[in-house]
This record gives sequence, C-alpha cells and structure tokens, in this order.
Amino acid sequence: MDLELLKVIIEEQREGIKKLMKTENIIERELKVGNFIKYPNSLVILGVRRAGKSVLSLQTFYGEKFAYINFDDERLIGLDTKDLNQILQVFYELYGPDVDHLIFDEIQNIQGWELFVTRLRDTNKVIVTGSNSKLLSGELATRLTGRHIDVILFPFSFREFLKYKKFEIKPTFTTKEKAQLILLLKNYLKEGGFPEAAKFGEEIVASIYNDILTKDIINRHKIKNIEDLRKVARYLVSNSANEFTLESLRSISGVKSLITVSNWVRYMEEAYLLFRLERFSFKLKQTFKAPKKIYCIDNSIISNVGVKLSEDISGLMENTVAIELFRRKSYNQKRWEIYYWKDHQQHEVDFLIKEGFSISQIIQVTYASSREFIKPREINNILLASKELHCNNLLIITWDYESEEKIKGKRIRFVPLWKWLLNL
Repeated sequence: MDLELLKVIIEEQREGIKKLMKTENIIERELKVGNFIKYPNSLVILGVRRAGKSVLSLQTFYGEKFAYINFDDERLIGLDTKDLNQILQVFYELYGPDVDHLIFDEIQNIQGWELFVTRLRDTNKVIVTGSNSKLLSGELATRLTGRHIDVILFPFSFREFLKYKKFEIKPTFTTKEKAQLILLLKNYLKEGGFPEAAKFGEEIVASIYNDILTKDIINRHKIKNIEDLRKVARYLVSNSANEFTLESLRSISGVKSLITVSNWVRYMEEAYLLFRLERFSFKLKQTFKAPKKIYCIDNSIISNVGVKLSEDISGLMENTVAIELFRRKSYNQKRWEIYYWKDHQQHEVDFLIKEGFSISQIIQVTYASSREFIKPREINNILLASKELHCNNLLIITWDYESEEKIKGKRIRFVPLWKWLLNL
C-alpha cells in the first residue's frame, strides 16, 4: 500500500480520536479491562459492532503514549498481511520510536493478522478489537494459548444508559426521581443500549443492523443467497424471546438445506447479533433435541427492524433480562450456565442459572405492576420448576411490583425490573 496514503489515514484517525475524547459524552464502562494489559498478553475486545469497543480500548490506553488504527476504513480495503509492517513503520514515524501501546481496531478485516500480533506482543501492550467471535479461531488462538485474554463488550446496560443520560443512581429515589427513572426505563426498553442510538436517536439503528449483516455476515462468509438470509435474520429478530427450530426457519425462508440455515444462525451468533438459549434437561439428549429460544443483542433492533403488529412490552422486558444475564455472565459470572425450562405439560419458566452441578436461581419475567395482574400460571410454573430442579431461589421480575411471599412452602421474591437491572 502507498505509504503516504497510510500516513494520511492514520493521522486523520488520530485527529478524530483527539476530537472524540475532548467533545463526546464518554462514560466509564462496567467492563474493566485495565488489569488485563500485561506483557506478554494481548487483550482482545470482542462484541457486536458499534457497542463501544473502540472507545473502551482508547479509554484503556488514554494518558499513555499509544498508536491506533481502525481497519474498518474503506481506504484500507485490500490491505494485505505484508502491509501490516508498513503500519508499524508509520506508527513509529508519527508517534515516535518508543511507542509501545498499540490498538488494532476491527482487525479481522485483514487476513493473516494473527502472526503480526504474535510478533508484537512480547515487546508491546496490544489491544485488538473485533466484531466476530471467530476472531480467535485461527493462529492467535493456537499460538497465544494462555497468553491472550478475550472479553466481550455489550451495548450499554441500564446503569450505563442512566449514566449517559446523567441520571444519578442512588439507593433510594424520591417520587419524582422514580417517575423519571421509570420513564427512562421505558425509553431504554425501546431505544436499547447502542451508544450511537443514545446520542443520535433510533434512526441510526437500521444502519447498525445493516452493517452487522453486510460486513460481519454476508461479506465475511461470502453469502450468495442474501435475501433469504435477511429474511431469516428479520424473522429471528421479530421473534426474540420465542422458541424456534431450524425446520421452522427453513420453511419460512424457502431454503432447502437445514445445514445452510444452521450455518446462518451460527453466523448471526458469531456476530453477536443473536443469542441462542437451550432448554434445560437433566438428560443431555433432550437438551440437544428441544427447540431453542432466541434473543437479540439489543432492543432497539427489535423495535426498529423487527415486524410487530403491536408493542410487546412483555417481550422487550424478557429480552432485556436475557441480555443482562448474558452481560453479567460475561463480565463477572464466568461459571454461570443460562437456560430456559419447559416440561412435557408445557409449563415454562423464562430463565434458570446453573452453577456447577446445581441450579442456583430460577427467574420468571412478567409485565405486571401489581400483585393482581400476575397470572396464576406464572407462579405455578416457577413452583413446578422449583420442585423438579431442586432450587429454592425463586425470583419473579415485574414491571413495578415488589414483595416477598411464601406460597406452598416456597419463598418467592418479586422485584421490579428497574431495581433488578440496577442491582439494588
């Protein structure tokens, strides 16, 4: 690649960083990565496109002398492995020969990048970001065994969303503050947590969704049957918090091959667009055979891309709880295994958390603001699950009802969604 053009690109990105850090409303994220940057480790920040990976990497090195390049720049299309050393040369020219903190943003666009990072890691602190979980499937995973740390960054949590909106989180709230909090929660359920959506509004979400499909799935995997893939993606987004089977996807898409449909769903998961939840059973074979539930990475995509005949607050609540559980597992609770539960009589609970060999919590989600609106079947189902799974830690997440009751010898906690999301 032309060296002078490369200098222009890196210098322009450098100026963009300066402006970003000075003028934008940048908040501290809940994912703490500073302690992971140690020689000879490389830090790999993964996550859905536009979740804030770039800003998190900049925050991590801010105040240090660091060099940065974002490969998600159309002028860098066609960049080859042999050009990576030129980038290093430009770094030294622009930042000085002593620069040893390096950020390579969306590096999965470059074939063969793994060996380049492998060579740098012993003498440099390196952060790599990527929008695909398969980023670590190649040389880096095999050559850096035990010498890289990978983390997944999610879009804003509700706590981060409130922080961005400059709403102070306190142990208790006045009546007026709680009314503001509930209004912000309604906004969060629809707007989701993409930082750019919080800044520019929901109009940006369709663009984010299209970038995920185009750059991280269609282009990456060289998909030819583009319209059918888009149809499957939209169907799954529209049916977030519902069960699906590969057979049902094949029938709505018109694609003949189950393997093709299965691959498409896997690609969407690898791009962090969707999360698949398995049905729990003590018999592993039943878990494999049972339908799965699907959840979308962010409610804004459901609201703006999904096909809905009416607003489904209950479904948005369940999707929000699911993503928050995945977030907590990724950030702090590595031992968690998350499932849903359904018996042969179709009694269902939304979530259960397994730790080791036992079930540590059973969770039901309901759009109810008072006890009278909680359907008897929701309580009955959680009691049935408690008996079968031998778990007494029972939680029903409500819209705005809080209590603790003993029912049929079991103690059930009822916690409002806002309080559960804030961990209060």
